[in-house]
Amino acid sequence: MYSIKAHAKINIFLKITGHENGYHTLFSRFMRLDNLYDTISFEPCKCDSFTIEGMDDVDLKSNTVYKAFVALNDHTGNLDLLDFFYHHKVVIEKNIPSLAGLGGGSSDAGAFLRLANKVCDLQLDTPTLAQIGSSVGADVPFFVYDYPMANVSGFGEIIEPFDEKPFEVELFFPTIGCDTAQVYKTFKSDLLSNITPDKYIHWKELSSKEILTQTSNAPQILNDLYAAALIAYPDLKNEAPKGWFFSGSGSTFFKPYDIIASKKEL
Repeated sequence: MYSIKAHAKINIFLKITGHENGYHTLFSRFMRLDNLYDTISFEPCKCDSFTIEGMDDVDLKSNTVYKAFVALNDHTGNLDLLDFFYHHKVVIEKNIPSLAGLGGGSSDAGAFLRLANKVCDLQLDTPTLAQIGSSVGADVPFFVYDYPMANVSGFGEIIEPFDEKPFEVELFFPTIGCDTAQVYKTFKSDLLSNITPDKYIHWKELSSKEILTQTSNAPQILNDLYAAALIAYPDLKNEAPKGWFFSGSGSTFFKPYDIIASKKEL
């Protein structure tokens, strides 16, 4: 059996910088969560077709791992890759919540690409693997590079490692899940005209702890998608904990253990 960890991430900050060709561009700091991860395994079996176990509630063709397999196969045309998955199934042990802004599906796809590249000896370099991943989802390249910390920009394809050690955070999961597509759609229709793309560009050089400390009195400033999530899911405000930070398109909130956030309502 071959296996790999597919780590969750949080967005320390997330600023929308524009909208091009039907997609939003962004500027964000991603931090890998080493203590929260799914496990992707390749286990022996005689399979008539590409098989995934552990995610029965998701249609195969909608699964990000399946999409990653198709993209990898289209790029390489490698018969050994096809043959391998006639003799192995993909087993996913899910621990990252869905609709939580933690990148679970994208992380699964990125981890699958890395493991398949290694096991099937495809010899693809990381930039090529990340490019393949970008066709699956905007966050997938970050998980292909697997940096502990990175500044992410463009459509999610520009990944720059950031020299900072990840720190422990506490997570809060509301009962409400946020659909990424709906949150971005709401941002485009209600908030896109109000963006100031260059206002926070200096955050690229600041440590995450500096940024979080400076914005602890108004944590909503960190994530442009928080306002969109509240419009799309108004009941989310009733569950938002005081002084916590919002990750990705939501709905997870996080708080560093060693940074005392404000008591103000988010």
